[in-house]
Amino acid sequence: MARVLMKGCEAIAEAAVRAGCRFFAGYPITPQNEIPEYFARRLPEVGGVFVQGESEVASVNMVYGAASAGTRSMTSSSSPGIALKSEGISYCAAARIPMVYCNVARGGPGVGAIQPAQQDYFQATKASGNGGFQMLVYAPSTVQEAVDMTYQAFDDADRDRNPVLILADGVIGTMMEPVELPEMKSDEEVAAIKESKRAWSCIGHELDYVNRAWIEPGMWDNDRWEQANKDAAAMYETWIPQAECYLVEDAEVVITAYGISGRIAKSVVEILRAQGKKVGLIRPITVSPFPYDAYDSINYDICKGILDVEMSIPAQFVKDVDFGVRQRAKIETCLCSGGKIMSREAVLEAVNKMLAD
Repeated sequence: MARVLMKGCEAIAEAAVRAGCRFFAGYPITPQNEIPEYFARRLPEVGGVFVQGESEVASVNMVYGAASAGTRSMTSSSSPGIALKSEGISYCAAARIPMVYCNVARGGPGVGAIQPAQQDYFQATKASGNGGFQMLVYAPSTVQEAVDMTYQAFDDADRDRNPVLILADGVIGTMMEPVELPEMKSDEEVAAIKESKRAWSCIGHELDYVNRAWIEPGMWDNDRWEQANKDAAAMYETWIPQAECYLVEDAEVVITAYGISGRIAKSVVEILRAQGKKVGLIRPITVSPFPYDAYDSINYDICKGILDVEMSIPAQFVKDVDFGVRQRAKIETCLCSGGKIMSREAVLEAVNKMLAD
């Protein structure tokens, strides 16, 4: 398929449309505004519906309703806007509603900065809402990955009847790159996907306490809730973590990073390898579930240390890295935050210091 030059936010939206998304509700916030703008133009062309809600809270609950009726649905926002959506996302998890959402992350906490950051890691992977539910969370490092992951996310959401998150950032969202777009699902395929959800979707049939698409306060007793939690826990165990392990086997220093920081780190590995320095990279592709086993590929007999690179102060991603390394090597950090973009020079300096030490 021919490659086209697209901005990250617009490419994410087009990938969703091609995956069969026919409903989007959202609210403006930098740096994700191009996602709803693109949907506003694109969805009417394929018979879909775009709604700009009066708030983030309204928007996510509109998605809850549309997805409950069997329509592939999506929303997006940036950091503080995602926080406002957390209750609706938790409701979708409780009712086992498949929906996809995207966080084009910016600096924080609070309103913070409108520039890119990776300060939503804990929110995305540990506490996206109340009740301890979990989600698949994809972390693209290129616009092409953002396209591929968004397209895949709708299938994952339908398979699990669970929310799926694309954890991007302001760099991925606003940069332009050539991408190959996936195949557009036909009207017949989109209709068949919706029809396949008839057994549980809200289409007017009798209330079913097992295959339900709605949860009302007091509907269930404690035994029903416990069983629902057990069912969800069993589903989480089926997920397969994904990671890129690049030139790790003989590495004396292993850089680990995700998203845009992972992309920057990979360029550092290539620069240092060209200089004859043995440096590798572990880049989680899914940050939930986290690929802890990827850190077993490190040769700890020769590895001098692990460098955690992330656009967050204090570091968050490093907590999962530490769990994967299990004290087999020293972990250093290379950090920035508040809307500053990680520089290649900072990573190079940190790695060279570790090699010298």
